[in-house]
Amino acid sequence: MVWKRLFDLAGSAGLLALLWPLMLVLALAVKLDSPGPALFRQTRVGRGGLDFDILKFRTMTVLPEASAGRFDAGDARRVTRLGRLLRRGKLDELPQLLNVLKGEMSLVGPRPEIRRWVEIYPERWRAALQVRPGLTDEASVRFRHEEDILAAAADPERCYREMILPRKLDLYEKYAARPSFKDDLKIIWATLKAL
Repeated sequence: MVWKRLFDLAGSAGLLALLWPLMLVLALAVKLDSPGPALFRQTRVGRGGLDFDILKFRTMTVLPEASAGRFDAGDARRVTRLGRLLRRGKLDELPQLLNVLKGEMSLVGPRPEIRRWVEIYPERWRAALQVRPGLTDEASVRFRHEEDILAAAADPERCYREMILPRKLDLYEKYAARPSFKDDLKIIWATLKAL
């Protein structure tokens, strides 16, 4: 949809122009807080099932296998001091504005996942991945405390696979079936309120 891409371009370019000083400070703070790069890259599945590298400010100690999709949800032992603050305000997600600008992501759309989780429910993901993955969506708002849920679970992987991910996919499929500018604005507003 042309309107959506124009909105993404204008929104991501405008936000990057406005937030680049903050992003520079955050990148320096991440570098000073713990050894490793300021940015974390991880391969995620995008529109049409194509892989792309998602960008985030690094919030955990460096572990090479993390970029390959290691699952540490609910395990806060590797989260850095600064990482806790970045995650609380979702500031670690700001570099994804570059993913939006490049056309790999949208401001609003189903959150991109690692291939391992996509392969568990391939048919459902096929429907969800008809649109670009997003920086935020309804599931991001509803599951904004997902890490706390997983931390409390006896088996975080099973909890994610059998309880959280199917519920997210319900919302992803619903969004992909009928994206609208009005709904995108509502989701952006709900995200800002949740933060």
